[in-house]
Amino acid sequence: MKPPFRADHVGSLLRPESLLDSRARWKDEALSADELRLREDAAIAEVVKKQEAIGLKAVTDGEYRRESFHFDFISRIGGIETNFTIGRAILQGEKTKRGGEKQAPLTVDVVGRMSRPAAGIEVGNFRYLKSRAGPDSTPKVTMPSPTMTHFRGGRDAIDRDAYPEMGDFFADLARLYREEIADLAEAGCRYIQFDDTNLAYLCDSKMRADARARGEDPDELPRTYAALINACIADRPPDMAACVHLCRGNARSLWFAGGDYEPIADHLFNLTEVDGFFLEYDDERSGGFAPLRYVPKGNKKIVLGLVTSKRGEMESRDELKRRIEEASAHVDLDQLCLSPQCGFSSNAIGNLIGEQEQFDKLAMIVDLAQEVWGTA
Repeated sequence: MKPPFRADHVGSLLRPESLLDSRARWKDEALSADELRLREDAAIAEVVKKQEAIGLKAVTDGEYRRESFHFDFISRIGGIETNFTIGRAILQGEKTKRGGEKQAPLTVDVVGRMSRPAAGIEVGNFRYLKSRAGPDSTPKVTMPSPTMTHFRGGRDAIDRDAYPEMGDFFADLARLYREEIADLAEAGCRYIQFDDTNLAYLCDSKMRADARARGEDPDELPRTYAALINACIADRPPDMAACVHLCRGNARSLWFAGGDYEPIADHLFNLTEVDGFFLEYDDERSGGFAPLRYVPKGNKKIVLGLVTSKRGEMESRDELKRRIEEASAHVDLDQLCLSPQCGFSSNAIGNLIGEQEQFDKLAMIVDLAQEVWGTA
C-alpha cells in the first residue's frame, strides 16, 4: 500500500529529557554541535526501533533535530528572515481552553531572492533516518508547507525589489521545494509530508477576517495554495507519496484556531494533487465530517486524526470505530486511515502527555486499524 498507511502518524515525538538537556547545553555553548548531533543520532536510532516495535509502517526521526516543526527548515532558506519565540504570545482566533503561555507565531520576511543550501535542508537528516529504518519500514520526511512563507505576512512581508510580481515569488518558492524533494528522492525518500497550519486557519472566521485585512482573499487562497503545493511536488517520482497535514495549533497542548473544513474543502480536496490529507478531528473545533463529501473517489486518502496528541487519556475504541463509520458515510471506507490529530511535540518542548502514553496511543491506532481494515 502506498502511503499514507491505515495506521499512520504525523511525525513529531516527545524528545527524551536527555536530549532536551543536551540541546540546552548546546545553546549555552557547553556542548559542541558535533556532539549534539551524535546524541541526536543515538536518540533517533532508539525512537525508530520503538515505532517499528509497535507496528508502524511509517517511521520518522521524531523531528528530534528541530526546535520547531517549521522554524528550523524555513530559517535555512536564503533570503528569508524569521522570528520565532516561546513565551507570552497574543492569542489568535478563539481563546484556548487552557490559556497561558503559548508559542509565538513564526514571522517570515522575504528580504531577497530565495535560495536553498547546496547540501539541502533535510537531505542529510533523511539519510541517517533511512540508515536506521528496517527493510519493512518507510521513512517519512516532514517539512513545513510552502504556504508558511506567505500566509502570515502576505504581500507586505515580501520584498518588492526581489519579487515585484507575486507570481515570481511563488515560482521561486516552488522551485526551491522541488530541488529539495528531488534530492530527497535521490537519497531514497518515498514519503513526504507538508505540515500546514494556514489552510486550517482559513477555516477560522477571525483568521479569515485577518487575511482580508492583509489584502488577501480567504476564498481564493485555498486555490492559490493548492497550485503552489502542486508546483512543489510536480516532479516527484511516481512512487513517492506526498501528503498534507492540516493543524489549527498544537504547541504545548494548546491551539490557535477553530472552524470546520467547509470553507476550504472543495478546493483542498479537488485541486491539491497529493496522496493524502491528515485532518484534525479530535474535538469539536474541527466540526463534523460533512466536508468530506468533496473528497473525489479514487486514490486520495483521508487520515482521520481522531486520537488526540494533546492529553494522555486513552480514547474509547468503540467511540473511534463509531466515528470512522460516521466518516465513511461521506467518503469510502477504503479511502480512510487513522492517526493522531497532530504530532506529539510540534516544538522541542512537547505536549502535556507522557512518553509512554504517546506510544500507547500509537500502538492502539495500529491495533484498531488492523481491526477495521485488516491491515495497519
